[in-house]
Amino acid sequence: MSIATDKQKCLDCLAQSIADLQGQVDNEQLTKISNLIIQTMTGPWRSFHTPNHIFEVGAGGDAIEVISALFHDLVYVQVDQGISVNISRYISPYIKEDREQLVILEPPELQEDVIFQIVLMLFGFSHGQALLPMSGQNEFLSAIIAGKALENILPLAKLTEIAACIEATIPFRPQPASGLTSSDLLFGRLVNANEVFQLGWNDDEIAEIVKRSVRLSNRDVENFASPNSSHFLNNTWNLIPETNHDLKNVNSYTVHGYRVSMQKMEGFMNFLSPEIVFRRYRNEPDEKSYYKLLAQTKQNLEVSRLYLGTKLTSIAILEALSFRIGDDIPLSTMMGELPREDKLVIGLEKFLPEITDPHLPSTPIEAEVLGLLEKGRTVDSSYDIKNSPVATFMVKAIGFSEMQRMLGLSKEFFKGNLTHEQLIANCDSYVIETIKNAVVQLFDSRKAALSQ
Repeated sequence: MSIATDKQKCLDCLAQSIADLQGQVDNEQLTKISNLIIQTMTGPWRSFHTPNHIFEVGAGGDAIEVISALFHDLVYVQVDQGISVNISRYISPYIKEDREQLVILEPPELQEDVIFQIVLMLFGFSHGQALLPMSGQNEFLSAIIAGKALENILPLAKLTEIAACIEATIPFRPQPASGLTSSDLLFGRLVNANEVFQLGWNDDEIAEIVKRSVRLSNRDVENFASPNSSHFLNNTWNLIPETNHDLKNVNSYTVHGYRVSMQKMEGFMNFLSPEIVFRRYRNEPDEKSYYKLLAQTKQNLEVSRLYLGTKLTSIAILEALSFRIGDDIPLSTMMGELPREDKLVIGLEKFLPEITDPHLPSTPIEAEVLGLLEKGRTVDSSYDIKNSPVATFMVKAIGFSEMQRMLGLSKEFFKGNLTHEQLIANCDSYVIETIKNAVVQLFDSRKAALSQ
């Protein structure tokens, strides 16, 4: 969709939701808020956390969920490389920057108001606390913006419900030693807020607020339970450039830069477990639906771990070979430029031979990953080709078990415990010679083109 279309859809969602909540519908004010949301969500580094994502997260939800979805990713410091001026005016009265870290202000410097006090309470944060990117920083600041932007439009109780939903979108939280889940903790904080600010809820109503927050939280990460692992990887490939900005420079990012981006995502997928992706609170979702989410997530994580690990091994070999040329060699130097519709591009895959007696997959997961490597993901990426010719060649030549052994050595190479020549020496000689010769033939093709 165009930005204009996104702004109109955002405005329509806001206006309808606020009307459903009997709020004060002021089209001029809502237009400003909608423009603010879409301008922020279409920043130059956004590729996954975009307007389409917030519309999907809100789809099918009630008015509180729709509004919460529109605001929940408004602040994303590590993606946007800071906080835009347009949204900073909402949060600058409450935070400061100290040694490149955001910190909650303390009285008397902090001029508190009711909205801020409620958000602070629901997140369990405190005055003077340093905010951490992976521990609620972005959601906390997004909740403040939602509350301040809507404080003259919706009553305090509804703003508190929105803040609770946004708090629940803090992802991938392990269960604390106390045994209480993040939803249990949110329930307790809502009970406190209800008493302090006299919001008029009973315990059953508070439990329903938490259930709603779980529904929104689970929709925020529903891609993890995609029934098609290729679709899951498509979204993963949209996530990668948000925190690896060098990849935006198509055909000029280095082998090392690409490897680091793969390495970070591979490490992240190995950290995750289905139980910290999706949550459940008081039969929301029901048991059957919940365990279906966990099973599909487990499948997708297994596929993604093997897929990313295999690609990481192949890029490690290319990186090791690239060190024979120089320190910061563009990936396009080793593999050729990305395909273009208006220009014939010769890539490394043209010079890799077919394996006549390939190693066959030994498990359904290996078979699926080989298909993804060979045929490619289902959606194009601006910074990468869909298929993985070097990884496919290596898997067929030496098999997944040997690729896993090489992955362990590759990680030692990344740490500096192995030199590039030691990594090359530990790899199958046929694989190394074939890839090396393919790179040389790619260079020769460029030489021939230059000599015309």
